[in-house]
Amino acid sequence: MRRKLVLTPDLVALVERKVPQDHLPPDPDRVPMTEADYAEGVSRIIAQHGPGDIWVFAYGSLLWNPGFDFSERRTATLRGWHRAFCMKLSRFRGSPEQPGLMLGLDHGGSCKGEVYRISEASTVAELDKLLRREVPYRRLASAWRFVDVDIAGTKQKALTFYAGMRRDRFYVDLPIHAQAHMLARAAGFGGSGAAYLHYTVMKLEELGIHDSYLWELQHLVAAEIRALSGA
Repeated sequence: MRRKLVLTPDLVALVERKVPQDHLPPDPDRVPMTEADYAEGVSRIIAQHGPGDIWVFAYGSLLWNPGFDFSERRTATLRGWHRAFCMKLSRFRGSPEQPGLMLGLDHGGSCKGEVYRISEASTVAELDKLLRREVPYRRLASAWRFVDVDIAGTKQKALTFYAGMRRDRFYVDLPIHAQAHMLARAAGFGGSGAAYLHYTVMKLEELGIHDSYLWELQHLVAAEIRALSGA
């Protein structure tokens, strides 16, 4: 039986708010990708992968909002990496006044998620959609890598994003209670950190994947929101 989340939609709604960000000054770390940048990125991925279908490993928001078309999806395990709210956000799901956090893959442990197969015939079009979703800024143009995942005992190369970002200046390594504090308060034009966590945990449970770290975190975020709102 699927576990019942403590971080409910009602609690998430208490955090949701649209934070205008058009007033923010230009940020040299957030130079938008151009059409040429996306075309070059797609070409680099295809060149590194070689011919054939491309699998994409999803561990966070791609699970519940992939944003591209695929021909097959399978449960997969990535060893040597684990989910972590390790990327600090001052825009999208956060603001300079109340920064948020985004999931990435950090070294150690293992991570169960899903892989999506992009057929070779549609590789260019679907990778373009994927890059536009995952890579909004030039600084992140290389924030992807190929990893080896296990699909029912078979090793498969897969593309994934935001793995091993410790050298990025937005990388943070925070205790879980500090993560909960930020996620319970942060919101931006892309939604709230609480909603991001809620949808991810809900989808994982739906897929039969229990992540003990995220499960504990949603308990802590729910408690923070209750304390803030008096709910």
